[in-house]
Amino acid sequence: MAIELSPEITKQLQSSIKRYFAENLDQDIGDLRAGMLLNYCLKEIGPSVYNQAIADAQAYFQGRVGDLEGVCYEKEFTYWTPATRVELGKPRTKGSGLTSA
Repeated sequence: MAIELSPEITKQLQSSIKRYFAENLDQDIGDLRAGMLLNYCLKEIGPSVYNQAIADAQAYFQGRVGDLEGVCYEKEFTYWTPATRVELGKPRTKGSGLTSA
């Protein structure tokens, strides 16, 4: 998958490359050379960075999906469980949160 950048981003990156050369290498380069270097980086280096970013994102989401049941699980069919209903015919006990009539 080729990395495509918008014209605005391309222009900003070329300006950044030109500034880097001027400030760190004491060389002034023009738009043509900055564009050529940017194209080289996008074609040669970009796919490695892109693929690693995709692998990192995939590992992150797989970790979250793997824990989805533990985080989002809700016990089913709990309405009729003995702990949630008062059984008829049994005396209410002290400490159960219920008072006797």
